[in-house]
Amino acid sequence: MPFEQELDIYLRSRFTLIVLVTLEEERALSAIKTVCVNTQRPCLTWDLADGFQSLTDGRSSLPSARDPLTALDQIDKADGDSLFVLKDFHDCWSNAQYKRKLRSVAQRLKFTKKSILVTAPSSKIPPELKDEAVVVEFPLPKELELEAVLNQLTQTPGVKVNLTKLGREKLVQAALGLTASQAQRVFAKAIVSDGVLDDRDIDLVTEEKKQIIRESQALEFYAVHETPADVGGLGVLKEWLRMRERAFTQQARDYGLPAPKGIALIGIPGTGKSLTAKMIGALWRLPLLRLDVGSLFGSLVGESEERTRKALQLAETVAPCVLWIDEMEKAFSAGGFDGGVSKRVFGTILTWMQEKTAPCFVVATANDISSLPPELLRKGRFDEIFFLDLPTLAERQEIFTVHLIKRHRLTQDFDCMRLARESEGYVGAEIEQAIIDGMYVGFNQGREFSTEDISKALKRQVPLSVSQKETIEALRNWLKEGRAQSASFEEIREAQQQFVSLQLDLRS
Repeated sequence: MPFEQELDIYLRSRFTLIVLVTLEEERALSAIKTVCVNTQRPCLTWDLADGFQSLTDGRSSLPSARDPLTALDQIDKADGDSLFVLKDFHDCWSNAQYKRKLRSVAQRLKFTKKSILVTAPSSKIPPELKDEAVVVEFPLPKELELEAVLNQLTQTPGVKVNLTKLGREKLVQAALGLTASQAQRVFAKAIVSDGVLDDRDIDLVTEEKKQIIRESQALEFYAVHETPADVGGLGVLKEWLRMRERAFTQQARDYGLPAPKGIALIGIPGTGKSLTAKMIGALWRLPLLRLDVGSLFGSLVGESEERTRKALQLAETVAPCVLWIDEMEKAFSAGGFDGGVSKRVFGTILTWMQEKTAPCFVVATANDISSLPPELLRKGRFDEIFFLDLPTLAERQEIFTVHLIKRHRLTQDFDCMRLARESEGYVGAEIEQAIIDGMYVGFNQGREFSTEDISKALKRQVPLSVSQKETIEALRNWLKEGRAQSASFEEIREAQQQFVSLQLDLRS
């Protein structure tokens, strides 16, 4: 529901105390003024510096009040059906006398047509006011509003604009997730940097947005360059992703397809879960946001939940996007030593994952299944749960090929099949390290490294499948029981299905 419509409903329903959470005071006041003008409702603002000011009709006779108590008294005595906007009144939350007065006035206004709206940067309000107040989050600007900001800026005399129609659309999309003021500053910087606003400034806006999103503390904007060719193996997962490459287009909506919700990548460390998350962003050409769950937790009461809501709201504003939750077992493992904060944050994210309508594709990775709450992996949270197993012979050969090409070497100069056979039980990260170790040998001897150097490096390593044998076997048994789909080639999936069928036969 648009904010203007929501505010109008609250006012007509005689909500007497509304707390509007926003950092965009100027834009919020503009929206409030639009509602009041359209409904012919007088609106007055009040702050400590200027006292009462008229927002709608420019009247000259205004109440006089230079302190919060007097201002609330004037609101209580006023006639008519006015809306009173108290700016910066959240600074008064710590004063018991002001809180009591605001609560009393709000209770008496129930028998009038007057309402109080408090603008605040945070949704944290005193417990005494929670029963009296409704908290409303002021949304970040959408594409149309950002386009209006851009149009206003480009109409300034002397500004050179050389944008194509598609470039203008992409420039506005690149600014999604910014406030109107932030977008205006970024657009202005793009103009000043080279004297003209053109398609090349899309990257500059994206870079600026990275810095601003990073200030949210919990979200990090990733620039992705990985392609499916940079990820060895995982044929089933790659095919699943390719089938959904156009899932966020209008064409898919017209066909009746819903936007995909997300996937969980479970498996052995070093098998490419994080690399896959980056590859999805590049494959689908969508922004990749990494949610740092550790940064969600604050020391103040209610701070963690508020940070979580803001991070998820920002992700929805940037959508369509890929939201990456890395090593989610560390973030969501069950524990009751923090007063229930972890459980509340976890519950907020779970509810959002289930109920979200914005096209945010969640990629959650985990190494330890035993630490994950069962409700996280139930159907409806994710479209699919993939297990990343130890790579097969063919996948190991492909992984060697990928990493040799990445280091600008010709694969025909190496016996990749021999190396693949010798690296049985090794994960992708261990194979990459063996190549690096072999390169060091050749570099220090003043020659090109060889297959033999890599082979010796493999023999010196102790792979996870050996050092963590029991843990790895437990993970692989989880796959064999049919609890997830293998991300590897079809031969793995067929073996898994045969195992499940055999188990069912034995039970019957």
